[in-house]
Amino acid sequence: MGERGRRRNGWRSVAAAAALLSTAGGPAVAAPTPAVLEALRQRPPQDEVIYFLLPDRFANGDPANDHGGYAPQRLVSGFDPTDADFYHGGDLAGVIQRLDYIQGLGATAVWLAPIFKNKPVQTHGDYTGAAHHGYWITDFTSVDPHFGDEATMRALVDAAHARGMKVYLDIVANHTADVIRYRECPDRPCAYRSRADYPYVRKGGIDGAPINDGFDGRDFSRLTRPDYAYTPYVPADEENAKVPAWLNDPIRYHNRGESTFSGESSLDGDFAGLDDLMTEDPVVVQGMIDIFGGWIDKYGVDGFRIDTARHVNPEFWQAFIPAMLERAQAKGIPNFHIFGEVYDPDPAVTARFTRTDAYPAVLDFPFQKQAADVAAGKIGTDALARLFDADAVYDKGADTAAILPTFLGNHDMGRIGFFVKQANPDADDAELLARIKLAHALMMFSRGVPTLYYGDEQGFAGAGGYGNARQDMWPSRTPAYADETPVGGRQPAYSTQAPLYRAIAEMARIRAAEPALRRGRQVVRAYGDKPGLFALSRLMDDGAEVLVLFNSAAAPVTAQVEVEPGSLRWQALRGDCAVGSSAPASVRVSVPPLDYLVCKRVP
Repeated sequence: MGERGRRRNGWRSVAAAAALLSTAGGPAVAAPTPAVLEALRQRPPQDEVIYFLLPDRFANGDPANDHGGYAPQRLVSGFDPTDADFYHGGDLAGVIQRLDYIQGLGATAVWLAPIFKNKPVQTHGDYTGAAHHGYWITDFTSVDPHFGDEATMRALVDAAHARGMKVYLDIVANHTADVIRYRECPDRPCAYRSRADYPYVRKGGIDGAPINDGFDGRDFSRLTRPDYAYTPYVPADEENAKVPAWLNDPIRYHNRGESTFSGESSLDGDFAGLDDLMTEDPVVVQGMIDIFGGWIDKYGVDGFRIDTARHVNPEFWQAFIPAMLERAQAKGIPNFHIFGEVYDPDPAVTARFTRTDAYPAVLDFPFQKQAADVAAGKIGTDALARLFDADAVYDKGADTAAILPTFLGNHDMGRIGFFVKQANPDADDAELLARIKLAHALMMFSRGVPTLYYGDEQGFAGAGGYGNARQDMWPSRTPAYADETPVGGRQPAYSTQAPLYRAIAEMARIRAAEPALRRGRQVVRAYGDKPGLFALSRLMDDGAEVLVLFNSAAAPVTAQVEVEPGSLRWQALRGDCAVGSSAPASVRVSVPPLDYLVCKRVP
């Protein structure tokens, strides 16, 4: 079926759903029943399989909003489906029409890249691009018109909830779109100016005139002038560009120039030119609490992924996160899942945000690094053992590790397919496919919350890095995307027969059927300093044990693996498992190359 036919049929399904529930102003769907909604609310985070997508690249349900209501010029609306850095037309209506596809993969929660209203096009230095990713926000209270409107957002949440699926929003508190300018550097990015060299109480440096008398970093009523480092101003045509209105005042921003992503600039610098909020200011703290608490109140969403968590001071999070959890609790959402983006492969770094900054969880970048490298055959399986040993450094230890979203790649760093191909440049498609399946198995059956990146299930790999892993799910007009041959072969758009789709769906079914694979205590059983066997058990208090065995080597492995003494008989959930232990506490295992087994104790 052609793209036009798919869109027409998709809209028929939305129209049919709309007939079930009348909602003025946009598409509507059947509201979830109280029983379905209550069951969804009671699921703990570790029961989920998350599907992360960029609405702009996932499905175009309403071509009428491709330009977002702006003039149909590339540098005005930002729409150019031939350019990887511009809007391609995907929207929330498209997500609604493809919920069957997402749910069929085994996902139980949909994480949307930011859907708030953005500045459509920005230029920073030599770069010009559009806000297809959603991180250049101007109006924090509205849906970006490229993606839909309030009615469409309500319809999406209702449609997901009616299926027993959760909806997570990607939110930003660190910065807004790039609106503020500095008079000192009108035609280039401004270098970062430190607090020591440019204190808040002097204009333009140590030798400048006194300003902001008595400001000591705490009493923000005394911070009235923003020209301590640079002279910030808002262009005349953008003086009211941001919503809520308090965001238009430069005094609510750091105004110190470009972040170098080290030292204090990591907190106070402009992130690639984006206006960096003064998150120490109580007005900003309360403003952000009101903004995002409003999204919980209005839509009943189920969680937040928080962007750029490490670039905000801990005191902000210590106030903001408990307020969000309290707001969700008041809305009847006891398992509201909050996780921050802390882009670092060191668990000592990521764990700090659960101990100091009040985060319940963070994205598990350390897992991403080790799982990708193990599955690619770059390192021994002992790297995974060391990773899981470090679970103790998180606040609440293993209990926190159990709700860390684990993932294999994303929209910024690249896809797991790219990492595997990069490590194995001479591998054929069969080997690449096996290694990518193995990576997903490591994620699906170990502790944490598996987080699938849209398109990985279709075998997309891309060229790695920013912008190269944001393929269109439909036949793309972007040359780099259109020319790619996915791992496992090219399939029709949204194919449920793609090899990786089928493999991941099988894993998700096994995980959903076995409580131990979602909530069980994890015990590492076997590992080595070279590619080969990695084994772990997931244990329940009632004696249930599921043994999962992975082989990252290109040859079969056979070994004795320790298990619980009472686990004497086994049934295979996936692969060829021994029917009985060799002796109490020991079972003989044989795992084919680049494959995995899932074995369940028979009571």
